[in-house]
Amino acid sequence: MKWVKNAVGYWCEDILDRKYLGQKIGVAVLDTGILPHPDLAGRIMGFGDFVNRRKRIYDDSGHGTHVAGILAGSGKLSNGVYAGIAPEASLLAAKVLDDSGNGMVEYVMAGIRWVLAEQRKRNIRIVNISVGTQPGLEKAEEERLLRGVEELWDAGLVVVVSAGNYGPGPGTVAVPGSSRKVITVGAVDIAGRTEGPGRTKWDYSGRGPTEDCIMKPDVVAPGTFITSCSADYRYRFRKPYTVKSGTSMATPVVSGAIACLLSKYPDMSNVEVKLKLRASCVPSEQTQGWGMLQVGRLLSAGI
Repeated sequence: MKWVKNAVGYWCEDILDRKYLGQKIGVAVLDTGILPHPDLAGRIMGFGDFVNRRKRIYDDSGHGTHVAGILAGSGKLSNGVYAGIAPEASLLAAKVLDDSGNGMVEYVMAGIRWVLAEQRKRNIRIVNISVGTQPGLEKAEEERLLRGVEELWDAGLVVVVSAGNYGPGPGTVAVPGSSRKVITVGAVDIAGRTEGPGRTKWDYSGRGPTEDCIMKPDVVAPGTFITSCSADYRYRFRKPYTVKSGTSMATPVVSGAIACLLSKYPDMSNVEVKLKLRASCVPSEQTQGWGMLQVGRLLSAGI
């Protein structure tokens, strides 16, 4: 597979000329909120704040806006250069993390309940959760969060979750990425920074096995040095885009690819999506789980 520099840092050369762009697909993003960035204009269906309970739409961290841009940014302020993976998908944003990217399980659970209530009204098909618990969380809280994401899956939603950044040792995948049902995403550095003194800096993606002996993550995608929408662009002299790294950035790459898949095959179930994703991944020297996301193969009819 050939990757070329563009919207999210790297993209697959064989699908640059696409027509399945996430049309009519709703994606819920559970994160730090969202800014009405010009690249997302007209496609933010709703906003719920489960941290500060504010009514206005905002993102006091920037993490959620960056994630949303990777998934569905139009690239308007860059003449398409920094467009996201599914630039015609619609977004439902749940703020479940605070301005420092931290939150309580209760915030995430409230966001999950809201998404379930909005699912049919907003045609939500995918839930992107670039959220992972830190080591040491009480077992009861971990199990509560796992039940929540699996309730989303059982409702027919495609749930895509980050593996966390506590790797690369065994048993480091973060909850709720340890769920056997959801699609868990790890990050790789396509630029190949795998040697030299900074090597460990780029090898951060959480890995299984989980406590239930499940190998995770399921799939990997580009996650290092990803360019996407900045929540600070309105401030004087601030640029409209910024660069971030992490499994949080790899997760919306996969969610966006699935939005493109569902715009082509809208009748696919979440189980069928997972099986198609598994069959289309390509092993590589950086592979974990099924392998590297390969969007051209994912959208092809022959797999």
